[in-house]
Amino acid sequence: MEINEYVKTLAREGELLADAAEQAGTEALVPTCPQWRVADLLKHTGSVHRWAAGYVGNAQVEPGPIPEAPELVGAELLAWFREGHAALVRTLTEAPADVQCWTFLPTAPPSPLAFWARRQAHETTVHRMDAEAALGAVFGPVEPGFAEDGVDELLTGFHARPRSQVRTPQPRVVRVRAADTGAVWTVHLSQEPAHTVRGDAHTGGDPAGVDCELTGEAAWLYAALWNRLPLAGPGVTGDLELARLWSETAGI
Repeated sequence: MEINEYVKTLAREGELLADAAEQAGTEALVPTCPQWRVADLLKHTGSVHRWAAGYVGNAQVEPGPIPEAPELVGAELLAWFREGHAALVRTLTEAPADVQCWTFLPTAPPSPLAFWARRQAHETTVHRMDAEAALGAVFGPVEPGFAEDGVDELLTGFHARPRSQVRTPQPRVVRVRAADTGAVWTVHLSQEPAHTVRGDAHTGGDPAGVDCELTGEAAWLYAALWNRLPLAGPGVTGDLELARLWSETAGI
């Protein structure tokens, strides 16, 4: 995806998040983030938006802490969230394409600007789902190509990091297949961080080389692998314990 596509998605998803949060009310519980209320969701996402904007806007090359959210409630908290979201969209839109700043995933888009545009588009989309969960609404649609991109970021980026807890005592293989886009990932689990490759060449496409397979539309995989929907159902075949392991240990 192009940077401008990520920024457009970020802009839209942030507005949807704020609208759902306003309808649910800031004291509503967030079922997809146990122990959070909508206020916590707004504070977290609003702080992350400001954190990301700081790296890009200030060309900051050293990591720093996510800023603390102010102690606001109700309409003032929603206004604070919207202000930070708009500032992030503006920062990403106006930043020079060659800006140099800190990033944090082992595999990333071709530039720091692309990294942050991609990361914040997915950050905001996932948390938009949380706001909709608090509202009791069915998740709004996620475009298949964007969902595929988010699965790729999660598997090859987040869970390639040393802090990932998705590990198995013995080597195991999980295949993830997006039925609508045709994307396939082969995830090699062990006592080390997961190693994910695109495609199924490492197993020769042979189901016998796979311990568990997750198949579904890219949008379902996106929500389920981010633990916003149950990782269960007819699309989960093979060793179901591996799907349960993911649900229990893959939180970011």
